[in-house]
Amino acid sequence: MLAHVESCSLLGIDAYIVDVEVDVSSGLPSFDLVGLPDTSVRESKERVRAAIRNTGYEFPIRRITINLAPADTKKEGSSLDLPIAIGILAATEQVQQERIEGYALTGELSLNGDIRPVTGVLPMALELKEKGFKGFIVPVDNADEAAIVEGLDVYPMENLKKVIDFFNGTDKPKHYTLPAREHELPNADLDFKDIKGQESLKRAFEIAAAGNHNILMVGPPGAGKTMIAKRMPSILPRMTFDEALEVTKIYSTAGLLPKGSGLMRVRPFRSPHSSISVSSLVGGGRIPKPGEITLSHYGVLFLDELPEFSREALEVLRQPLEDEEVTISRVNATITYPAKFLLVAAMNPCACGYYGDPHRECICSVSQVMRYQNKISGPLLDRIDMQVEVPAVTYKELESKTEGESSEEIRRRVERARELQIERYNKLNIKYNNQLNLNQIYKFCSLGSKEKNLMKTAYEKFKLTARGYTSILKLARTIADLDESQLIKEDHILEALQYRKPERKTWVRYGF
Repeated sequence: MLAHVESCSLLGIDAYIVDVEVDVSSGLPSFDLVGLPDTSVRESKERVRAAIRNTGYEFPIRRITINLAPADTKKEGSSLDLPIAIGILAATEQVQQERIEGYALTGELSLNGDIRPVTGVLPMALELKEKGFKGFIVPVDNADEAAIVEGLDVYPMENLKKVIDFFNGTDKPKHYTLPAREHELPNADLDFKDIKGQESLKRAFEIAAAGNHNILMVGPPGAGKTMIAKRMPSILPRMTFDEALEVTKIYSTAGLLPKGSGLMRVRPFRSPHSSISVSSLVGGGRIPKPGEITLSHYGVLFLDELPEFSREALEVLRQPLEDEEVTISRVNATITYPAKFLLVAAMNPCACGYYGDPHRECICSVSQVMRYQNKISGPLLDRIDMQVEVPAVTYKELESKTEGESSEEIRRRVERARELQIERYNKLNIKYNNQLNLNQIYKFCSLGSKEKNLMKTAYEKFKLTARGYTSILKLARTIADLDESQLIKEDHILEALQYRKPERKTWVRYGF
């Protein structure tokens, strides 16, 4: 007997249909899996055999051949356990084959027949809806992420017996509906009003959030760099449904969705340790998986103690910062992951941390300071739009009873600036000012004669690169948007210039 069962597998963060063809015929007992299965798929033979027997059904002692089509694409993971088991039962007439049509199945089987959760259920559900399937049978723990997709009936199942009863018509459960949830907000304990002093740094973060500009903070230990970085998500606009769906797909594929989680509404905040490897940062593996760069998609990637990261790890950031995607090539596949993240980085001005500090003596020599700062290459630094000096907080500022602006107040201004950008670029494939290419900069960042003279002077005085010049124009455009000004004025450019390089007392590599 021949049976067909539909399932899905993953390639990057996207899914594709897998046709599980099962042939049970006479001959010496054997169990063959073909169609480029990896080790975890080949091991399903033992799980499936035990699950069928322990559920009370007969496992055929015959020649079993299973083909996973398309046969030229590598299959990985344990998500094909359930469709393989149902295919064997259908081929031996223990499950009604005609009832399976129009449904897809996914799930890992335990030896007693329970169905365990798998990764990537959301992209699978999206693919099945697009292909016109009427139902999707998933593990109970994956029900919420599958039910995000409207127009596809989702049936969460606890064990193999319930799936068999469903297809044999002895059990007719209703499809699952996602319960209503309140809109998720960033951690309420992390608010900008808790930050004492650092008004210029708060302003810089507001500009960075408004235009999605990458930002580097340079300052002594204890100045509040990490504290303010952790609060960046609290002033970013809430994710749209499409953004949330894309982020949830990534986390579903990576297996990082919390148990029973549905749509992710809070922007990601990733803060890897400085010892992270290149493959963990960018993504990798035999079949490439998302790295920290992709896990920060539509959110914040915070790199604390930037010079402590390996030179190789820092240099791989250059291409994602420019192209907003990362391509990983392996023998088995070449996969492109999205990488539209906001980079927030922090560093001390030297190894001891006190170079240029008016209150603490630096024990580093000039050559040691230069060596420490040169761990960050010029090309990478040139791709960071904002480079801000962070002075130590004074005692007066710490003891001040005046409460600063809350994250909610700042976010309202950021959202208004973002709305202006979305309206301005509604016919283009961009959303933020930092995404402007050269032709778009000439169109949307045009200057008057006074502003052009100011930019000419700045370009020559600070020895800017072409990228640095365009970064200042994009920053000025964002500052003008925060002022709700259609024109870029001199004061917008002057403010943008002060964010381009840290002050001379902390940044010796430029020889100021």
